[in-house]
Amino acid sequence: MTVKKGLKSLVNSTPDFSNQNIENAINELKIGWVAKTFTLDTSIKNNNVLSTTQKNDARLTINNVPHLNIGRYMNDLIDHTATILDGTIIPGNPDITTADNGQGTFIEILQLVQGLQSTIPELYGVPASDKARDVNDHLGSLNNKFLQTEDSSLPVFTSIRESIEFINDKAIATDTLYQTALTNMTTFVDGLVGDSTDFQQTLNTFATAVATAATNFNTALASEPYLTHRTRLTAGNEAVDVQVALEKSNVSSLRSYTETLLDNSAFVGLAEDTQLRQLMTRVSQNPNWITYFNEYETNKENLNPIYTTDTDSDKSVVIDKVLADSGLPDVTDHTDFVAVANKAKRDSRINTANFDLFTAEQIITKSCEQLNITTQNRSITNQSRELLTNMNQHDRDTIAGQLDLNESSDTLT
Repeated sequence: MTVKKGLKSLVNSTPDFSNQNIENAINELKIGWVAKTFTLDTSIKNNNVLSTTQKNDARLTINNVPHLNIGRYMNDLIDHTATILDGTIIPGNPDITTADNGQGTFIEILQLVQGLQSTIPELYGVPASDKARDVNDHLGSLNNKFLQTEDSSLPVFTSIRESIEFINDKAIATDTLYQTALTNMTTFVDGLVGDSTDFQQTLNTFATAVATAATNFNTALASEPYLTHRTRLTAGNEAVDVQVALEKSNVSSLRSYTETLLDNSAFVGLAEDTQLRQLMTRVSQNPNWITYFNEYETNKENLNPIYTTDTDSDKSVVIDKVLADSGLPDVTDHTDFVAVANKAKRDSRINTANFDLFTAEQIITKSCEQLNITTQNRSITNQSRELLTNMNQHDRDTIAGQLDLNESSDTLT
């Protein structure tokens, strides 16, 4: 049900979604050397003289210690979240508005992700998170995944910031040299003009100087009290990179993944039709689908809502109820030989040929023999008691078997 309060104020406006929240959080990390890694990375990306290849090569060279080159992967994170919001993370022709061929949109992404939260449990029997397809597996970076946690551990950005502050406050010499190398390369890149000639060697020299300084800085952090913080910076870098890679893979493939699930769901629905099911069995080349279609009718017949249980402890209750509803046990007095004999005639395990020619006592004895119940040196009363117990247990076992078949047919495998 839609909440109507305040709805009129929204009609002529848009939500104006942005990644400002994550940009604000990233700005808090711009301390000491980290601020300079942001400045250099931005200068390289925005430079109009460097070719794409030169930019990529330079960024690769200076990223030899990625957990220290924080500006690089944080800028990439900002760019990534922007592609989600403008939909360009889903490839397509921006001039086409249809979902099949056009560029993606944020609303399309939201709707597809929402759909998976119900489609995956329906088809797989597990929550979407078990398939790495819950909301945060697609949109976690925008959903404050790095800014908060569900347990007592530090959020990723908090851990990174604390380690940056600790190292920066120590003002170690290799930190200063790294910052100098970053500043020198930024100045060079910003100074490039359209008529610059043969600057590749100089660019390489500055990039190599940054990489060397990063290595020396990283080495200086190899012992305590710095090592703990270097480890945290490495973990933070990995957490961001892994999340961004997951989101890129998941979001960019949303259309095809959803289409596959919906198609499979449709094929399952078509299996209700006997002729179509036979047709699909004959043309399918997938053994799993063939088995599903071939066993569909049998499994469907095994389904019975009265056998549905939530826990193993419920099974005994269900069996008792089904037995009672079926009028079982229908014989409880083992001394009523006629009633016991008549029950034996209804037992599917017993060959009742010529039973009409026998007395009740004879039927009881012959039934015991067929069911491997000892009769030697046993009175007819004893035989009747053992036979009735066996047959009543068989009734219970039959119901239990039907319950298991229902459970098997109703369980996603």
